[in-house]
Amino acid sequence: MSGPRRSSGSWLDRQERDPYVQQARREGWRSRAVYKLKQIDDKERLLKPGMVCLDLGSAPGSWSQYVTDKLDGRARIVAVDILPMDSLPDVEFIEGDFRDEAVFEQLLQAVGEGGADLVMSDMAPNISGTKAVDQPRSMYLVELALDMARRVLKPGGDFVCKVFQGEGFDEFVREARNSFARVKVIKPKASRAGSREVYLVARNYQL
Repeated sequence: MSGPRRSSGSWLDRQERDPYVQQARREGWRSRAVYKLKQIDDKERLLKPGMVCLDLGSAPGSWSQYVTDKLDGRARIVAVDILPMDSLPDVEFIEGDFRDEAVFEQLLQAVGEGGADLVMSDMAPNISGTKAVDQPRSMYLVELALDMARRVLKPGGDFVCKVFQGEGFDEFVREARNSFARVKVIKPKASRAGSREVYLVARNYQL
């Protein structure tokens, strides 16, 4: 659910000049989004050996790639996206829409009865350029991600998701605070300065 939203020359030119795009290519990461998770993890220390991680909207896979690389394979990762994703070590990928009952049940089975230690989501809708359309779409996705986190997280588990600031944002943060001991909003350096994109980091899930 992530990736280029526009095919204009200006977007492509900006991508080619982007230092994080260039760095990701040099270092073998699947997308520049890896640096957003890395910068969040550097601050929050989210990743721990032996953890079970659910990656929502995973394609092309840079977040799952970062987790398995950082933990040197000492993690079990379940990833899901409506788009295909090339395989990664220690990652079980499910292609489909987790709103579909069959895909949802497959996810629950893959995570297992023990639950997940971390749910992470870098999902974003296809951008139309019309704020009145795009913001409700993006809030719908983050609400789905929060619902999934509540379903699969172990007590004490963590949740990270991309959110766009705008209508519904404050209410979403308040809603997350009802379920987690600590909630903060972070804008990684890798997020473009002009973007409304931020990341909600919710720690210590409370049943």
